[in-house]
Amino acid sequence: MSKRLSVVMIAKNAADLLPDCLASVAWADEIVLLDSGSSDDTVGIASRAGAKVFTHTDWSGYGVQRQMAQRYASGDYILMLDTDERVTPELAEHIRATLAAPQPGAVYSIARRNYFLGRFMRHSGWYPDRVTRLYERERYQYNGNLVHESLDAPQAPVIALSGDLLHLTCRDFASFQRKQFNYATAWAQERHQRGKKTSLPGIFAHTLGAFVKTLLLRGGVLDGKQGWLLAVVNAQYTFNKYTELWALNHGYSEKE
Repeated sequence: MSKRLSVVMIAKNAADLLPDCLASVAWADEIVLLDSGSSDDTVGIASRAGAKVFTHTDWSGYGVQRQMAQRYASGDYILMLDTDERVTPELAEHIRATLAAPQPGAVYSIARRNYFLGRFMRHSGWYPDRVTRLYERERYQYNGNLVHESLDAPQAPVIALSGDLLHLTCRDFASFQRKQFNYATAWAQERHQRGKKTSLPGIFAHTLGAFVKTLLLRGGVLDGKQGWLLAVVNAQYTFNKYTELWALNHGYSEKE
């Protein structure tokens, strides 16, 4: 007997993205969405699509919010999804086949095709960009990281699924940059709370390393002009992370 699947999402002001995301997983046994205080029609769109919608506005970071969302799910397996992602038909077919005879204790990774300024990237470290998203509800959950959270299943065997997860990472550059800056700030705050430090030489070494890694080591040059732009963006993001950490270390930035 096939295992029941709960698609779980966290969201805020995702009305423009949500319809296509929900349509790509309409075949699931259950869709759970935890909203963190949307001012647009995110809640209404999800409700009309048949999703179970809940609200939690006391934000404690992405990891904790995902943990809370999972508690509302009732399926045997969780597929954790973002509102800017879409499950392709091939991936949906493989997930359904997997749930018909899953391997107990295993978790499942999915290749993401990331969209950047008009192009689904094929290199640059953005493909296949495997993420572990399908797992047993009662056995695993996400860690509590403020940002860049991940599934907490260090000893679990990881099985790769076929089919891609389409990720609309950057449709609008200004919005993407704002999100990147928020991620960088959260990353620095988390590291500062753990007592991590950096130096000025460290800032520039990490920044240059991010550019070289994206463009050369990860083949960004093969992604054309978007590859070059992404290398700069990754360097900028890295610069922001480590400069904010340096500022926190020296009392030049607010500690939240």
